[in-house]
Amino acid sequence: MGPAIRGDGMDPLAEADAGDLVERVRDGDDAAWSALTDRYVSLLWSVARSMRLSEADAADAVQTTWLRLVEALDGLRDPARVGSWLATTMRRECLALLRRRAKVVAAQDWDQLAGDTAALDEALLRQERDAALWRAFKGLGPRCQSLLRMLMADPAPSYAEVSAALDMPVGGIGPTRRRCLDNLRKIMLTGAHPFEAPSPGNA
Repeated sequence: MGPAIRGDGMDPLAEADAGDLVERVRDGDDAAWSALTDRYVSLLWSVARSMRLSEADAADAVQTTWLRLVEALDGLRDPARVGSWLATTMRRECLALLRRRAKVVAAQDWDQLAGDTAALDEALLRQERDAALWRAFKGLGPRCQSLLRMLMADPAPSYAEVSAALDMPVGGIGPTRRRCLDNLRKIMLTGAHPFEAPSPGNA
């Protein structure tokens, strides 16, 4: 039998605490596993997009990250922070996959590879932004692009999850986001490409 549904039609697991979901999954609750994956799958894909993975590579990294969670489930020290754990693990899987790809792709093929990933990113962003905004977005530095891609995810990840995925201090995310958006507006207004937003503490 599936989980009880409230009178308002809402699945109570959809609002359960992350730590509670993890405990339920540890107890073999399949519905809790479905709720957990539904809650965090967008986060994993946003990390993959921030790392500029192709769709196929992103799917591989997402699948591997879920497998890593299954393997580590009983040893999680802070189940309530499973979102940050997933973001960190996904980032590591993406980096590992990129390193493996680098070993097998010849130097002369890098231009083609970069073109493929850029085309994928453009297709993803075209759904939400017009062509002018996309051109301005490409004028940002890679650090700003990665941060804004993650923050555009739906549902948006928490700052703790963004910090884990991008190896960025939580306290620096808000100021960096504002600088990146200011740069984006400047590019759109003037066509100029400002410098990458400095790292927190190095401004």
